Amino acid sequence: MGLFVAYLIAFAAGASFVFQQAVNADLRVEIGSSWWAGFVSYLGGTIIMLIAALALREPFPDLGLASRSQAMSWTGGLFGAIYIASSILLLPRLGAATVIALIVAGQMIGSLAFDHFGLFALPVHQINAPRIAGARRYHPVASAEYDQYFR
Repeated sequence: MGLFVAYLIAFAAGASFVFQQAVNADLRVEIGSSWWAGFVSYLGGTIIMLIAALALREPFPDLGLASRSQAMSWTGGLFGAIYIASSILLLPRLGAATVIALIVAGQMIGSLAFDHFGLFALPVHQINAPRIAGARRYHPVASAEYDQYFR
């Protein structure tokens, strides 16, 4: 896969992220429950991942390897649930632009820390001026949105 295609896929994933938040918030209003809306979101994603694994003929994970994995490796769903629930609850109150801006700012700061310290076996990428400059591009957006609601 070429670099342009990789960038295009990442861009599309970002757009789908906003779409997901909007439809989840809409479902919350329609069914009257943030928690069931989040469940439906995860169920839909689980079904799609199952179909993809079967269609691509991925072998079922080795249970021996799975039993030796670190406990923290199994918490992705927990953190995903925090993200989905927060988005569903906050999108109607703060608006899509504010929620997404704050999420992106949190992702940038978290990413810098994960990279700098090599957390969870990520390769270490020390914090440096260009990386900070890149991350700071998101702070003015998040700060402006924050100030708009909490002055």
